[in-house]
Amino acid sequence: MQDNGPNPFVLNIEEATLENENFRTTAWTGSYLQMTLMTIQPGSEIGLEVHDDHDQFLRIEQGMARVEMGPTETDLQTWDAADDFAIFVPAGSWHNIINTGSDALKLYSIYAAPEHARGTVHVTKADADAAEAEHHQ
Repeated sequence: MQDNGPNPFVLNIEEATLENENFRTTAWTGSYLQMTLMTIQPGSEIGLEVHDDHDQFLRIEQGMARVEMGPTETDLQTWDAADDFAIFVPAGSWHNIINTGSDALKLYSIYAAPEHARGTVHVTKADADAAEAEHHQ
């Protein structure tokens, strides 16, 4: 999958999400919106983070997860989520998604505005963490 933005684009989002094997793949990046596909391995997580200037929507297509979200890193509410669950993350909310199942957790995320550079592919979480560390230097 390559980033098809900002061109008009239509896809079977469930199929694309289930076929994605990378930790993160940007599938479409526009000026004000971005869609990424994610695969989180059993026992792994996205990692606790906050986006101060944009909202985020995530939908689980496969797997089981614990969702953590709240106003600070230490004041987090938790939810259990699985196939077909939607997660709405308001700007400024700390959040994390942890794979609690025995199979890969497959989800897609929509950011408004974009969070990652157009064409971003992180094959593993370690790749994503290294890119994030480099971004904040």
